[in-house]
Amino acid sequence: MKYQQYFCERDPQAFPIWQKAVVGIAGAGGLGSNIAMMLARAGIGKLIISDFDVVSISNLNRQAFNLDQVGFPKVEALEQNIHRINPYIELEMHDLRLDEDNTPQIYHSVDIMIEALDTASAKAMLIESFGKHFPKTELICASGLAGYGNSEEIRIVRCGNLFMVGDQHSQLVPGIAPISTRVMIVAAMQANLALERIVWKNS
Repeated sequence: MKYQQYFCERDPQAFPIWQKAVVGIAGAGGLGSNIAMMLARAGIGKLIISDFDVVSISNLNRQAFNLDQVGFPKVEALEQNIHRINPYIELEMHDLRLDEDNTPQIYHSVDIMIEALDTASAKAMLIESFGKHFPKTELICASGLAGYGNSEEIRIVRCGNLFMVGDQHSQLVPGIAPISTRVMIVAAMQANLALERIVWKNS
């Protein structure tokens, strides 16, 4: 299939901007894998994604992986899945745990950054790293996506170049995995916000 055929019926103003954009995603789990798939479908030109984990059975209730990918590194499985739906996207995948040293090296070229990490300490590290090294780059984070229902509580809170998506208060219960519906809502809002901000900054 030719490029023009695949990308038919796209927004004539937004799509060319998205094709030139580079989006960073920290984490390839429930949020990150679904965000990546949505941005690939939208037509983002390049994604830079990092994750150190492997696909497990418990991931399949909310993450963009298949049963036959259990045991594979998440970045490897996600790369395969993205290219199955968009063969024209550029992907830069990093199978590693982010830290203060490698974060600015990996994500130095992004136009916008999306946080999709599991722990509070990892989230804080990413926010601090971008505040220090890339203070002008917008960062879209997530906070509060546990449980089910109460969709009306999920919102976007902005503080300068930091955006927080979620209900801002719900906590995960040990031993109980997040529900795909709430995860997908937050992931979609993060992805949609990224698309919106990319266009806004380039219009």
